[in-house]
Amino acid sequence: MKKIKVTNPIVEMDGDEMARIIWKYIKKYLIFPYLDIKIIYFDLGIDNRDFTEDKITIEAGYAIKKYNVGIKCATITPDEERMKEFHLKKKWKSPNGTIRNILDGTIFREPIIAGNIPRPIPNWKNPICIARHAYADQYNAIDILVKEKGKLYLKFIPDNKKKNFKKFEIHHFIKPGISMAMYNTDQSIYGFARSCFNYSIYKKWPLFLSTKNTILKNYDGRYKDIFDDLYKKEFLSIFEKIKITYEHRLIDDMIAYAIKSNGGFVWACKNYDGDVHSDTIAQGFGSLGMMTSMLLTPDGKTMESEAAHGTITRHYRLYQRGLKTSTNPVSSIFAWTRGLKHRAFLDKNSSLKKFSEDLEKTCIEVIESGTMTKDLFKLLYGYNTYENRMKNYNYLDTESFFSVLKSNFEKKILE
Repeated sequence: MKKIKVTNPIVEMDGDEMARIIWKYIKKYLIFPYLDIKIIYFDLGIDNRDFTEDKITIEAGYAIKKYNVGIKCATITPDEERMKEFHLKKKWKSPNGTIRNILDGTIFREPIIAGNIPRPIPNWKNPICIARHAYADQYNAIDILVKEKGKLYLKFIPDNKKKNFKKFEIHHFIKPGISMAMYNTDQSIYGFARSCFNYSIYKKWPLFLSTKNTILKNYDGRYKDIFDDLYKKEFLSIFEKIKITYEHRLIDDMIAYAIKSNGGFVWACKNYDGDVHSDTIAQGFGSLGMMTSMLLTPDGKTMESEAAHGTITRHYRLYQRGLKTSTNPVSSIFAWTRGLKHRAFLDKNSSLKKFSEDLEKTCIEVIESGTMTKDLFKLLYGYNTYENRMKNYNYLDTESFFSVLKSNFEKKILE
């Protein structure tokens, strides 16, 4: 079988633990046998990030900017326990946060739906897409421990020395406590808003923005004002023409609406809110292993795709002991297909586009045929009954699942 020629390179970022093992299988079974592709490789595993003092992450971010397509494996963001486990020099920042701040884009997360997999929220008939502002806020904040009595101030010093600086007393600490300072910019929020409006038009789905502007009147209020301004000036007539709507809602009201809805909309969230609610939406549709995650820049030119889940530590501990796991690789496979589809779009490569679409269809068709990993099997058949435990032969271990995918994929592309 002749390999498909991919003219321009993609940036690949390797990761950690079981996600890294899955990543290796994807390349072995589903990428390298079929594509003649140049890969700009960055190892973002925790050991290499520590060795390079996280410079490797920054280099990867700028490489994505240069080549316009990045495909990323799940990585560890270390806490105190992980710092001790890996003997790290420091608690390095989230590599996702670092790359997102370099690209300044919007993350779109959407469930991958297989018709036979039941949904914990059964009224969600259509996908819900979370649009997450992937810049600043908590992910580029300074947080500190306060260990003694004293006053905490917020201070702004204008570059124009003729203007007076502004100083606000935040709190007078009598006992130890904590504090945090974060920011965002009008430019980034306008880019976020424009990406969300354009994506809603592409999907032909209504758009909602959720904030808590009743509490954060300036901070969250700015998001609301910018979305409103852009909608009225640039997008209102387009939305009316294709009969979709835009609406701002308080975040608590939006959550209630989402749970009761039938899906089929784009939900724009600030950075932290999007982080939380994308995981909630994934579980409502069944599994984090069935979720796409794409970061798009406002101009639509640069994309980074990634697995929506973490590094799957519990399965990795089994793998380290030489035991087989049944780990769902679909989200990681879709990270590759979505990145490759964007490469195909930029390069006008119809063969690569078809390859990516066929691989996605194969994943869904295999699951809908009844062949799946343990997480989906449990959703389909339940957990505890003797009868269901006896059906274990119906789910496959990780590598066996890849073998079935490869076999079915080859049949599809030879049709």
